[in-house]
Amino acid sequence: MANSKKPNRDFCGRTRREFLWQAGGGFGAVALTGLLGPDWFTKQAVAADGRSGYTNPLAPKAPPLPGKAKSVIFLFMYGGPSQVDTFDYKPDLYPLDGKTIEVKTFGRGGHRNEGRVVGPKWNFKPYGQSGKYVSDLFPHVGECVDDIAFIHSMYADSPLHGSALLMMNCGRILSGHPSLGSWVNYGLGTENQNLPGYVVMLDESGGPISGAKNWTSGYMPATYQGVVMRSQGSPILDLQPPDGVPRELQRDMIDHLNAQNAAHAASRADNSNLAARIESFELAYRMQAEAPEAVDLSLESESTRELYGMDRRETRDFGKKCLLARRLAERGVRFIQIYAGGAHNDHNWDAHGDLEDNHNKHATATDKPIAGLLKDLKRRGMLDETLVVWGGEFGRQPTAEYAEGTGRDHNSYGFTMWMAGGGIKGGISVGETDELGSEAVVDRFHVKNLHATILNQLGFDANALTYFHNGLDESLVGVEGAMPIHQIIA
Repeated sequence: MANSKKPNRDFCGRTRREFLWQAGGGFGAVALTGLLGPDWFTKQAVAADGRSGYTNPLAPKAPPLPGKAKSVIFLFMYGGPSQVDTFDYKPDLYPLDGKTIEVKTFGRGGHRNEGRVVGPKWNFKPYGQSGKYVSDLFPHVGECVDDIAFIHSMYADSPLHGSALLMMNCGRILSGHPSLGSWVNYGLGTENQNLPGYVVMLDESGGPISGAKNWTSGYMPATYQGVVMRSQGSPILDLQPPDGVPRELQRDMIDHLNAQNAAHAASRADNSNLAARIESFELAYRMQAEAPEAVDLSLESESTRELYGMDRRETRDFGKKCLLARRLAERGVRFIQIYAGGAHNDHNWDAHGDLEDNHNKHATATDKPIAGLLKDLKRRGMLDETLVVWGGEFGRQPTAEYAEGTGRDHNSYGFTMWMAGGGIKGGISVGETDELGSEAVVDRFHVKNLHATILNQLGFDANALTYFHNGLDESLVGVEGAMPIHQIIA
């Protein structure tokens, strides 16, 4: 349901952003000077009248709500983990294993009215004071259930990876729209000017389908897009200057280039891309000093590294990324997304063939690091202000995809995601799928409701956080709007 709250209109009946859009080129220069900062502006004196002290229309917005979270860590299980084999306990499925039943499904194989049931391949048992049933795939996460809110009735618009990824990341099944992290970056910015506000870490086997479209800034300035950061070596490729180039010389070169670019931009109406390019030079320069320290995991104790599973080959890579995410959140990065799963089916959760081999592999690689992250955030007093989100682009069907084998097809009708920290209730489960885990039937929540909840915890009404584009006040949740999942908000 759309929220009745509308953007403020106080420039002759127009929104602030519409007024800036209508006003034209002079405000492009204002935005540029704001991005560069008053010190740089004063030094270069590139504006026509030399004035300083402008307000940057692209600056972070003041959250209108009392947000409880300061940052988000999104653990993206790319490929679609099976809800009925992980966190959505369906005891009725076990005795149906191998039987053909009537059930409507929709996946990459199209619409079907019946299928052969694949019973869950792992046992479930209760954990914590809440008694939440969790699969043997996730014994370490099971120890943390009293800090987690499980959403068992998620649904999405597409059962295909490309469009479903865009839906989960950008709120639409079509490309070109800003990603969730870009909206957070646009709304809050970064607390640390020497690090990006939005960081993406990819699986060691590669990135997801469609690549950068999943962390794009869309029609927003490019400065809001995600920055891909590596967990080892140079955190960002080409960040270090060439050998023999002193920092002072590099500063002079950037200042000269910025002055030329600023002069070029000052007389043009739409300078967002150029402004973002200038800011990227400045950010890269600043990151040379701080980014290497931020990713230096040798500064952590041996016990902390073991907590994240860095002492084991199977968990080392994802454990590094989870530990790095905690260090980035500590340093003011607002949105960190970690992908578990690369582009090829055998390297992600897309279990079309051997379900047991696939999920054993990926759960083993992620279970302990995820639990380590939750436990580490909690013991450091950071969990209250760090929102952790877990899930994939969709779930999987309770029936087999092929005549033989245990593989499950995609399922966007009903799947599970969970949240922890950042003002979210722990030890609860909301929503239900049917007795087979095939479709959300009780308290159904769309991906847009998930997005609205994340923004709400950061202090924003998802229906009112807008960006003016092509005559519309665009929002992450679209013109139809969406409400947060209030049942899980503390």
